[in-house]
Amino acid sequence: MGDKRTVTLEIAGSKYRMTSDADEEHLHSLARMINDRIDDLGPKAQRTATPAQLLAVVALGLADDLVTAERRRQDVERMTRETVERAIARIDERLDA
Repeated sequence: MGDKRTVTLEIAGSKYRMTSDADEEHLHSLARMINDRIDDLGPKAQRTATPAQLLAVVALGLADDLVTAERRRQDVERMTRETVERAIARIDERLDA
């Protein structure tokens, strides 16, 4: 990890100063992702909701994406394991024959 430095990020129209050793461009990229999701909610939501409400909706969406991605990863892992187990079983059957 690198040296800690102060980074200013703009999220939902507010500026946040944070000290981090994470890559600054990566942090700005994450902030853009959050702002893009807020933009996707549309101008009406942005006019009527508080920044905290907007961020809560975005956080729920990101959490849902994380859960979905983890389920997919587990499914791929399970399918891979089952495929390898079947292949080993076929090899064992041929060796026994």
